[in-house]
Amino acid sequence: MAHRPVILQALPMPPALAAGLADAYEVHQLPADPGVRSQYLQAQGARFEGLVTSAAAGFDSALLDALPNLRVVSSFGVGLDKLDLAAAARRHIAVGYTPDVLNDCVADLAFALMLDVARRLSHADRYVRAGRWAPAPGTPATSPFPLGRRVSGARLGIVGLGRIGRTIAHRASGFDMDVRYHSRRPVDGVAWQHVAKLADLAQWCDFLVVIAAGGAQTRHLIDASVLDALGPKGYLVNVSRGTVVDEAALVRALQEGRIAGAGLDVYEREPHVPEALFALDNVVLAPHIASATVQTRQAMAQRVLANLAAFFAGQPMPSAAPGP
Repeated sequence: MAHRPVILQALPMPPALAAGLADAYEVHQLPADPGVRSQYLQAQGARFEGLVTSAAAGFDSALLDALPNLRVVSSFGVGLDKLDLAAAARRHIAVGYTPDVLNDCVADLAFALMLDVARRLSHADRYVRAGRWAPAPGTPATSPFPLGRRVSGARLGIVGLGRIGRTIAHRASGFDMDVRYHSRRPVDGVAWQHVAKLADLAQWCDFLVVIAAGGAQTRHLIDASVLDALGPKGYLVNVSRGTVVDEAALVRALQEGRIAGAGLDVYEREPHVPEALFALDNVVLAPHIASATVQTRQAMAQRVLANLAAFFAGQPMPSAAPGP
């Protein structure tokens, strides 16, 4: 019987991915309890050749140290900020992830949030459900529903013009939007204008969509000064990582009307969302669902499996993570 590589699964995975792993490998689940986990790794850590994790769970150097014979990591997700790539590189451990397959769905959600907060759709839904559009007989009339903001023809600023950022920019053409972007350096081969200073982009645009990579280099990139530049008629949409935005500064800007509104799919301390946001009608809150469609999650699962299969066959992984 052919050797079945022994894989450690860092957290529960979608059923299709879990089944695919079980078909090809000897799979063991990492215990969730920290105390049990430590004892388990001490006893069993040397058995594992592969680790399957996610962008949310990641891995650190301590986990890698507990897996002395680890050769490969395959991560379910596109985020790299919780993957200690430097520690993996020191050990010559290959790391795969799942880019590209989620570009469309993340771009779709960016526009969904943009349209929702600008046209006040979630606010309108609450207004209708509360009976405020057609009050019961004998009850006082409510004020008319407030006007929204047109998205078509607006100015769109994109923070980060990677794969997903470019997909968002292409989507904007269908809305006749003027698009500019900010990144550390201009991107070759694109027609959209690069803006060197983030504050200048925020001051120019009507909607500022954040799709920059997470990590130490971009922590609180969107701070109070950027929000002030965006101004009381500008909207922020974040579909990247919660750490890219100074969340406390954003809450204050929304409460004080220093920006018009925000559409958020990610937060600094997920799943914790600042309770101050719950009372605000100028913010739309989603529970980190940008890639959460049946089609995209299936494609991500297939990429996790393809990365592992290629590695154990001695071939290049379809989606190897970039170096640290």
